[in-house]
Amino acid sequence: MRLGQIRWNQQVLAALFDEDGARPIPDHSLYDLLLRAEAEKVPLQNLAQEQASKTHVETPPIIPIRPPEVWACGCTYKTSAAFRDGEHGTREGFYHHVHRADRPEIFFKGTARVCVGLDKEIGIRRDSSFTAPEPELAVLLGRNGHVLGYTLANDVSAWDIERENPLYLPQSKIYAGCCALGPVLVTADELTDPYNVDITCTITRGGSVIFSGSASTASLAKTIDKLIEYLLRSNPVPSGTVLLTGTGIIVPEDAALKPGDIVTISAPQIGELRNVAALV
Repeated sequence: MRLGQIRWNQQVLAALFDEDGARPIPDHSLYDLLLRAEAEKVPLQNLAQEQASKTHVETPPIIPIRPPEVWACGCTYKTSAAFRDGEHGTREGFYHHVHRADRPEIFFKGTARVCVGLDKEIGIRRDSSFTAPEPELAVLLGRNGHVLGYTLANDVSAWDIERENPLYLPQSKIYAGCCALGPVLVTADELTDPYNVDITCTITRGGSVIFSGSASTASLAKTIDKLIEYLLRSNPVPSGTVLLTGTGIIVPEDAALKPGDIVTISAPQIGELRNVAALV
């Protein structure tokens, strides 16, 4: 099932998406629906099907959920570890170590405050000269880390700030418009193999593609279950938390984002997440 949110009659409503459009779920955001499903001990997709209007409306999806927390993982792909070590002038440094280690890199990405949806602006820090998209598979978590579904994410990052000093990671990662989510959430009963998702990313500037890359989640070095298990160690996150699983697509410095650039991230099972870059 494809779930998400729409703006309809001046309200943000959960919606069920199919080939005919969006079926609004009255009186509920997706976060409200998730909490109700847990309280009533019913699967989210069952409650959505029961509560959705029979009538379709023609309106685009907005951000699929306003998450209370967003966490992210790094060095889960070899390409990411190699690039980050290379920036520090080492062939195999601590980023490679984290890539191979049992314990993953997990960091706080922010809250709904820094998140945007389809066709909204992602941020370029004014004190960064190398801000880049990081296309990722994202996981929506319910109570006790139960996987409810998947969406696409853009873990927008100021690479040059982290390059200057790894202790600057929070400033590289957390700022206005640093996380895009969407276009919709595909429930786990439909997307049954999260290790077979081909993700592509393009950056378009002035009508011309200046970067194109792709990666498969088959190359994830750690399982999603392991990432969730480490996230939850001594850290019980709230239902509705989103976990970004890392990127296998590395944008080079000569394609650093500039205002007006359009970033498009897509996967066949989920759809297309498109955003324009802007200074923040």
